[in-house]
Amino acid sequence: MSMRIALGMAALGRPAYINLGRDTALPADRTVDAMRTASFEVLDAAYAAGIRWVDAARSYGRAEEFVAAWLADRGHADVTVSSKWGYEYTADWRPDAEVHEVKQHSAARFERQWSETRGLLEVGLYQVHSLTGDSPLFADEDLRFRMADIGVPLGFSTSGPAQADTIRRAFDLEVGGQRLFSAVQSTWNLLETSAGPALAEAHTEGARVMLKEVMANGRLAMQPPGPVADIAIRHGAGPDAVAMAAALAQPWADLVLTGAASVAQLHANLMPVRLDTVDHALLRDLAEPPEQYWRTRSQLRWT
Repeated sequence: MSMRIALGMAALGRPAYINLGRDTALPADRTVDAMRTASFEVLDAAYAAGIRWVDAARSYGRAEEFVAAWLADRGHADVTVSSKWGYEYTADWRPDAEVHEVKQHSAARFERQWSETRGLLEVGLYQVHSLTGDSPLFADEDLRFRMADIGVPLGFSTSGPAQADTIRRAFDLEVGGQRLFSAVQSTWNLLETSAGPALAEAHTEGARVMLKEVMANGRLAMQPPGPVADIAIRHGAGPDAVAMAAALAQPWADLVLTGAASVAQLHANLMPVRLDTVDHALLRDLAEPPEQYWRTRSQLRWT
């Protein structure tokens, strides 16, 4: 099962993020050294649990740096690393920064961030961070050619209420008669299922499908709806394990990301839960309208 799970570094590479429950999982003093140590601890625990995929991004503070240092120190040759470009981390390690990251999908940013990533890591997948329908990438043929030229499999992540439309549009993009993207990483969880049909189509057509934010940025773990809490009690697990199990139950999901910020959170996420038909029926109607879900997400505080 762990081979279908990847570790996402969004909560570990910088001192502040929007996940609920993260504030008590991390060191009180979030210096670079303390966060590096926390990252190594979670990476070690993930590797011991059989996880062999780690996902980072240029905007995740020092996540790429931490992963590169961990790999160099541990010598693991069987770990695939994916990363993303498009957002730039701007908080300068200040948890109270007014702006933590700035998005720009330009050829200039791609060239600079790709150079920064490959200076640290050998990646098995390089993704456009948070592709949306208004991204300049859809109209910028030069950018698409530059991306296709790096010799690394390409993917994209999605966010927002129109994920499904973005997924379908992006997989129609070609360079030199070849499909530009071979992977997609989208938000899917019990509260936001709208991308599901498009992700199923992508999987059927041979793309790698990765699910992110399966805890709804901690909402399903810290504020679980009644059915999630009830099912967790019945299975003797936490609500986070139920959320993970629901994501892993999707037959078109190749990888499911855990965003655990501590070893304890990771172990809780990975607790095996086998959902039955009654469970799935109880969970089926939890999804919120996409616009409502993303409006709520946009109001989460960076802590």
